Amino acid sequence: MFKDLGTRVATVWEEMRPVTKNLIEGALTTGAVAPLAKNQQYYYDAKVDWEVSDLLTAVDELSITPAVAADADKRHELELLANSCVRVLLDRSASAEVFILLAMRAIRANDFSGLDKLTDVLAERFSASEIAEIIRQTEVPQIRALAFETLAMLSVQLVAPLLDDPLYTQIAIIALEQKAWEFESDEAREALDQFDLEGEIMEP
Repeated sequence: MFKDLGTRVATVWEEMRPVTKNLIEGALTTGAVAPLAKNQQYYYDAKVDWEVSDLLTAVDELSITPAVAADADKRHELELLANSCVRVLLDRSASAEVFILLAMRAIRANDFSGLDKLTDVLAERFSASEIAEIIRQTEVPQIRALAFETLAMLSVQLVAPLLDDPLYTQIAIIALEQKAWEFESDEAREALDQFDLEGEIMEP
C-alpha cells in the first residue's frame, strides 16, 4: 500500500499486524477511527501504540527530506497518513510515550486545537500513574504543565497512592499541593499531612 513512500515506511507497514492496519486504513478512508461496538469495553492494546507510533515517526522523518519537500503530491499523501496515525493514537492510546510524541508534534506545529484534544484524552483515559510517568519522562514545560494540571484535577484517592512510589513521590506532592491550595481541597491537605507524619515516624 505504501511502497512508494520509502523503504522504512513500507517496512513498518509490512510488519504491522492486520488489526492495526485495519485501524489506519479505516481512518484513511473515513477520516475517523472505527468506534468500539456498543457492548465492547475499551481495551488498551500496547502493540497498536508501538506499531502506529513507529509508522508515524517514519512518516515524519520522510516528510522533512528534500525529495518530499519538492513533491506536493507525496507531501499530501504523507500528511493524510500522518493524520490517520494521530487519529488512531488519540482514539486508542493510553501510553506516556505516545502522549509525549503527539504533544511534541502539536507544539512544533503550533496546533493548539490538537493540544486541547490531547488534554481531553489525558483526563478521560490515562491512569494517575501514567500521567505521572509523562511528567517524569519529559522536561518540556508545556507538556509537564498539562500533565500536572490534569493530575491535580483527579481525586485524592487516585493521586495519594503515588506518594508511596519513589518514582512519583515528588510529582504526587506537587500535584496534591496544587490541589490543596489552588482548589482548596482539605482532603489533599490531609493526605499531605499524613504523608509527612508517616515520614517522621519512619525516621530513625
